[in-house]
Amino acid sequence: MNLKARYRLRAVLAAFALLAAAPADATASEFSEPWKNPDRALVIDAYEYNSIDWPALVSDKRVVGFINKASDGLAPPYSCTGGETEIRLCKALWKRHAVARELFQTRRTLAKTLGLKWGAYHLARPGNPVAQADNFIDFADPAPDDLLALDIEDNDPSKWMSLEDAEEFVRQVHRRAGRFPLLYTNETTARHIAENRDRYRLLSRLPLWYARYKPEIGLHFPKGNWHGYALWQFSAQANCGSVHCPYRAPGTPGDIDVNVAPMAADDLRGAWPFGGLIDVPPDYLASVPVPVSREAALKGDFAVTYAAVAAPPTLEELVAAVGTHWRRFAEGFRLPPPVARGLGIADYVAALRTRSGEALVSEAAAVDPVVTGSISAGAHRPR
Repeated sequence: MNLKARYRLRAVLAAFALLAAAPADATASEFSEPWKNPDRALVIDAYEYNSIDWPALVSDKRVVGFINKASDGLAPPYSCTGGETEIRLCKALWKRHAVARELFQTRRTLAKTLGLKWGAYHLARPGNPVAQADNFIDFADPAPDDLLALDIEDNDPSKWMSLEDAEEFVRQVHRRAGRFPLLYTNETTARHIAENRDRYRLLSRLPLWYARYKPEIGLHFPKGNWHGYALWQFSAQANCGSVHCPYRAPGTPGDIDVNVAPMAADDLRGAWPFGGLIDVPPDYLASVPVPVSREAALKGDFAVTYAAVAAPPTLEELVAAVGTHWRRFAEGFRLPPPVARGLGIADYVAALRTRSGEALVSEAAAVDPVVTGSISAGAHRPR
């Protein structure tokens, strides 16, 4: 090996040594296959048709929580009416609702008994958002440490709850449960909410449960609004098959959803069930109905709307606002320079009147159509 080749080899080895010694970028790693980090906690979410082998599942010590589907849209009617077909369908829906709720409660008991954190999500459909929120809370019957989540599959109001209705859903959940749900949605919808956060004052401030089945999301994640995710659903039936799967949780089928948290197991247990708004103190929430006119109230022709939720002002904004108001306040005590000196109060008032009269004459002369010649003097006289 000649001298030049030796120098090249040494340079390559030195570069590899520097890369190995350099600390990993923790922020970047959370957006690039973080589930490969054994220190990152995992969460399973399931619906009623997923089979679970609970003893096998809890053998994976990285699995900290289990989020189960609770309600789906509006609750079925309690009394069935119509023809024979309508009644049979109604009874079938109610039976499915009752079985799903029984399974939900059984799973909650098992999960908590085995030491897992518990959560519930609502699949949002078109329809009354307040009634859906009530259905969710009645179905889930959440304990103080149970996580709540709103599942908006896509930004398509014909198939899923509209984002405007989702705002009302979140408000009602907060009124009933005293805390906020996580927002579960995909990359496209999350980006749309982030780009329109002035319209979606609540959705844009909910902790984000991000659904994207790619190994890296750094280029797509809406960091302008959310600095990070609460959970990232990285594995599902969409990218988990018999040959390859990002992560296989023991005791679960191949179509189970697996989520990663940007924190260790103990940290996730401490953060659970989230429940707050991002960068907004809980007592700052404005959930006050906007008053309606008496006429509209008597007619009953009005929709209840609520005051907008805004983040508290920053220190710089407060300083700028105080400075502006102080300047206006100080200017109210400042005398005009031409009459500020050597005059008593009577002379000062007379001078102000004189200046006002001169200003009015000057302004009138500037726009007088007769003076300017746009209308002749005898063309029109007021009656």
